[in-house]
Amino acid sequence: MIPDVSQALSWLEAHPQAVKGIRRGIERETLRVNADGSLAATGHPEALGAALTHHWITTDFAESLLEFITPVDGDIDHLLTFLRDIHRHVARELGDERMWPLSMPCFVGAEQEIELAQYGSSNIGRLKTLYREGLKNRYGALMQIISGIHYNFSLPLEFWQARLGITDAESGKHEISAAYFKLIRNYYRFGWVIPYLFGASPAICSSFLNGRETELPFEHTESGLCYLPYATSLRLSDLGYTNKSQSNLGITFNDLETYVKGVKQAIGTPSEEYAAIGVKKDGKYLQLNTNVLQIENELYAPIRPKRVTRSGETPSDALMRSGIEYIEVRSLDVNPFSPIGVDASQARFLDLFLIWCALADAPEMNSDELLCTRKNWNRVILEGRKPGQTIGIGCNDQRKPLEQVGKALFADLRRVAEVLDSQNGNQQYQDVCCELVAGFDDPELTYSARILREMKAPGSGNLGLKLAEKYRQILLQEPLEILSAEKLAAECEASWQRQRDLEANDKLSFEEYLAALAGG
Repeated sequence: MIPDVSQALSWLEAHPQAVKGIRRGIERETLRVNADGSLAATGHPEALGAALTHHWITTDFAESLLEFITPVDGDIDHLLTFLRDIHRHVARELGDERMWPLSMPCFVGAEQEIELAQYGSSNIGRLKTLYREGLKNRYGALMQIISGIHYNFSLPLEFWQARLGITDAESGKHEISAAYFKLIRNYYRFGWVIPYLFGASPAICSSFLNGRETELPFEHTESGLCYLPYATSLRLSDLGYTNKSQSNLGITFNDLETYVKGVKQAIGTPSEEYAAIGVKKDGKYLQLNTNVLQIENELYAPIRPKRVTRSGETPSDALMRSGIEYIEVRSLDVNPFSPIGVDASQARFLDLFLIWCALADAPEMNSDELLCTRKNWNRVILEGRKPGQTIGIGCNDQRKPLEQVGKALFADLRRVAEVLDSQNGNQQYQDVCCELVAGFDDPELTYSARILREMKAPGSGNLGLKLAEKYRQILLQEPLEILSAEKLAAECEASWQRQRDLEANDKLSFEEYLAALAGG
């Protein structure tokens, strides 16, 4: 079943102040689309600033794939209002274009229509585009324009001081990192609850399958969507944003040293498959290198340990320097029921679940058990709402009804919710528990069931486009609340100046820059 967390929950109830000061940040990806639902072919709008250096608005893989980044925040409502302000501003600057409200892409005629994100002429800007060229040549461009929500989360120092007996973050960095890895292992074991509740990509546009082989038994809607009747998140399936070749890397989450060693080994291990692509052809770069990972960001994972990097520092070097600062949850589909792709109920659930993951015992996992947890995720991703669905417990053949495991988890989450609500003086976390636990008795309440119902409804047409237009109108009519037009204009201009400074200060040619990176 689930671990016995009763002692840890009693400890939390005795130390309610320990969870005061949780910090969060959100990254939201969304495609720019035309009024007819096709992928926008325009470049990143200049009025949105320089994608390379803007603090809040950038691009991900493609010129048409926007990414919005909030500052770190201690208040969920303030965090989401800031994110909404970014959306309001962007809606005003997009002209007749819209923001796509689903994780899986809109209609894409041909992969070559997808232009890689451009970041100017600086070495770092060219490096970012070349990295994306490598992704395109390795995995295809379609996979890379799938959108998601990333939730960055950290527990306050007071939590670790009370729980681990440390005095400060620097001297306690090893203990804090070990505790975050415990959280991560529990996330791998039980994080399937996230696509079960919030997965919102049970269907894909048929254009996404063009030329791709699949054995999945797709059914079809009137409008030509391909869907699986009990699927929750095709985004997280092997069709979506995953990389099967990485499942054999043997990277584990037991301690910082072995994790970083595994990541660095993957970056330094040559790949026959990618060597066949080559690094350069006819004078044009095709990828950064021919190793299993070009850089660390290429490691696809449903959760990542993170630390803010210093200039010129790699993510793993930052972790080795000062330990884990926060974790990045990467399993959330874009919420199609929200104009900003995510809502407060989801944020509060993630708080509850991640605190639970930090409290529950989590035996070390070898790479075989890590692969074993993937079976549960896949079962939920492809057939999570299937009547009688079960979840594997450990790596043996023991299975329990998904509904039973989910309800047992929520019994614990409710106790965490009471502690958080006692600190906030309201019932918001407990209300989220009441709202979401019902999805185990009635899977039709889950996001995937709700969106699939709307997609299959007679005359629904292009639901993504209808929602995109609906949210565009809502956002256009709403005033800014936290950001102001002046602040946004100042950040836009400052971002262009920062890009110009980077371009002016380059001392090496791009070839010398790449050689220096490879040598480092």
